[in-house]
Amino acid sequence: MAQSRRKFIKQSIASLATVTIVPRYVLGGQGYIAPNDKINIGFIGTGKQGLALGKRFTKLEDIQLMAGSDVDRLKLARFQKTVEAFYAEKSGKSTYKGCAVYEDYGDLLVAQGLDAVVVATPDHWHAKPVIEAAKEGKDIFCEKPLSHTIKEGRAMVKAVRKYNRILQTGSIQRSREDFRKACELVRNGYIGEIKNIKVSVGDPAVDCDLPAVSTPQEINWDKWLGPAPSRSYHPIICPPITDDSWAMWRKYKDYGGGIFSDWGAHMFDIAQWAIGMDHSGPVEITPPDGKEFPYLTYRYANGITMMHEDFGRGHAVMFEGSEGTIAVSRGFFESKPKNLVNKKLKSGEVHLYKSENHYLDWTQAIRSGKMPVCDVETGHRTATICHLGNIAYQLKRPLRWDPEKEKFPDDKEANAMRTKKMRKPYKIAV
Repeated sequence: MAQSRRKFIKQSIASLATVTIVPRYVLGGQGYIAPNDKINIGFIGTGKQGLALGKRFTKLEDIQLMAGSDVDRLKLARFQKTVEAFYAEKSGKSTYKGCAVYEDYGDLLVAQGLDAVVVATPDHWHAKPVIEAAKEGKDIFCEKPLSHTIKEGRAMVKAVRKYNRILQTGSIQRSREDFRKACELVRNGYIGEIKNIKVSVGDPAVDCDLPAVSTPQEINWDKWLGPAPSRSYHPIICPPITDDSWAMWRKYKDYGGGIFSDWGAHMFDIAQWAIGMDHSGPVEITPPDGKEFPYLTYRYANGITMMHEDFGRGHAVMFEGSEGTIAVSRGFFESKPKNLVNKKLKSGEVHLYKSENHYLDWTQAIRSGKMPVCDVETGHRTATICHLGNIAYQLKRPLRWDPEKEKFPDDKEANAMRTKKMRKPYKIAV
């Protein structure tokens, strides 16, 4: 993108902002945050998840949605219409024009007045926008899993730290009371010494063998692929706007990490939080061998093991200790003995970071400069658990891992899988 065009866009958005800022009294009178005090947010990715997140963010009084970007012009138009209809109704006006739209997210990033971005793209399109947003001085909310590869994740951490930005990873279970309390009970020893953790999530990533289908005119398919290998369009990967099902790009190696990563970024995240491994990870990963290891098994340096095991309760986590168990999901919170789930912590015990709204926690962190509940390093470490598992499943052999150096000791083949080939001009330095 030529710099002259980007400069023109900055000037255009500045002009747009001067005519679309809504006065405080129009938005509701006393107690409302003035527009100039709001955090102006742009969305990169306006599909099913982006639209859902947009509706959640508009509920926050301290933000203003001002832009969206997507390679599907129909989804982008729907996003714009939804955002502007919300602000029109809120202001009591018949119309509102103040949500700019772009096909190229790079144009969005240079829009004057933009403070932060929400990245709600497929996994293979997380790293580049996050890194470029950080360089442009934007704070970031990035969907989970944070990265598509281990090296991408570390590059994202470096960029966020270098440019002193706030990043919240979309692992929303950290902002739910049952999950936080389960982790606090584990941390404080209420089920004794942790012996094993069972994490029930879906299958690992597979190769994509879908047949060729004609690309809808509204989709810039080459840009959707971005850094991924070139291949033909298929609606399972990228559903048209008329199909409200979840896009299943997440099943395939070139775009995601399987449902293993898609839900693992939630459930492995809780396991890591409970055992205090937000800045570390396991030291061994062993795939199922039909003998000693019936399930993919991670081992930590402290002796705790964690297995990818479906224990019949859907997507969930179970902690097995020397004195009891705790199991938690979005549908249940159970313990043995039963009374543990109602236990109130004492003042001197470990109390984990309390967030009751994942999105508000991010905007509050932007204002305070403090780290949010699921900071970039935490998101990277959780995503790494998923990547390690996918690598072990693919290689079908035990692996040793150094969580400090983020390398497989003396394993050239495994180390090569910490990154991926990227198409030009979508490469990033990792």
